[in-house]
Amino acid sequence: MSGGKERLGGITKGGKTQLRSLLVVGATSILKQAKRGVRLPAWVVSLMARKPYKVAAVALANKMARTIWALLVKGGSCRVPMVTAAA
Repeated sequence: MSGGKERLGGITKGGKTQLRSLLVVGATSILKQAKRGVRLPAWVVSLMARKPYKVAAVALANKMARTIWALLVKGGSCRVPMVTAAA
């Protein structure tokens, strides 16, 4: 039960296989940056602490896909946040 709250599903196996795998590869590279000391948003760090590496990568890829879809549908533009390396 969701209690009236909208629940988001995971990445489904429907659609373009290559696009889905590219999203996961991109998410994996972002998670690797965290291991190299690059600061990432707190929700990504907490996700990595709670979930196995591959599960976190697919969850990040799912969020990226939803963001891309929203930008395409609404015609917005993406502002990339400034990422700084940890000292």
